[in-house]
Amino acid sequence: MAEKEFARLRAEFMSTVSQKNLKQLLEALVTDGILNVTEESISKRVALLITNKTFNGYSTRHGAEKDEYEMHCMLADLGYDVVKYRNLTVKEIEKALQKFSKHPHLVHTDSVFVVIMSHGSLKGVCGTDCKPFEIENIYKSLNTENCPALHNKPKVIIIQACRGGQAGSVVLHDEVLTTDNTTIGINIETDAVVHKEKDFISLLSCTPNTTSYRDESYGSYFIQYIVEVFKEFADVDHIEELFRKVMMSCLLFNPKGHAALRGI
Repeated sequence: MAEKEFARLRAEFMSTVSQKNLKQLLEALVTDGILNVTEESISKRVALLITNKTFNGYSTRHGAEKDEYEMHCMLADLGYDVVKYRNLTVKEIEKALQKFSKHPHLVHTDSVFVVIMSHGSLKGVCGTDCKPFEIENIYKSLNTENCPALHNKPKVIIIQACRGGQAGSVVLHDEVLTTDNTTIGINIETDAVVHKEKDFISLLSCTPNTTSYRDESYGSYFIQYIVEVFKEFADVDHIEELFRKVMMSCLLFNPKGHAALRGI
């Protein structure tokens, strides 16, 4: 997609979808009995957003600030108080999750979002110290045993992080890619992947050993797909169908020479 068109869609998304259609999504969840929403639960919604951009040893994740902005705006428009961190080591990620699992608003909230964007490896998400934070620790921190306040409440986990390339590399350092496909622009780098856990709603950029693209100027294409799909279908589709459409967009996005993208 051309950069100007991407910017136009982004602007339209923030001005219309985030204020109207995303609200309709939550209303649909309430109607279907998925969410038990009260005035107090809406006022006490809370989300965790962690963005690692700079590292002690790995390349800078240019464009990460764009994804952070999009996520923060989306969550705020949905009524979530966003607990935001930037550039955390593994130990600091652990502490942030532990603190979040004890947040006083969790007992009242109807749902939570946890968003982590970083470099990574097959072992997990990288802290700024380039050590891996295991994805399983996110689910363990927020399960019923360790966080009873979130029992029977939807927990949406969004992860965008490298997890090795198709060739089997342990760590992918967000190397700059080249392509002759002019429709995806220039200065594109790669993020990679994590998997889903039972009892959590997980949004993933792709599957293990595959890669997803991030534009250095405009952020990730995964976020772009969410923008496009929500803009066109949020007022008519159930949230699960919206996620399916996002995944299909990722499956179809396959620039020349990077067949590893065919998965999410």
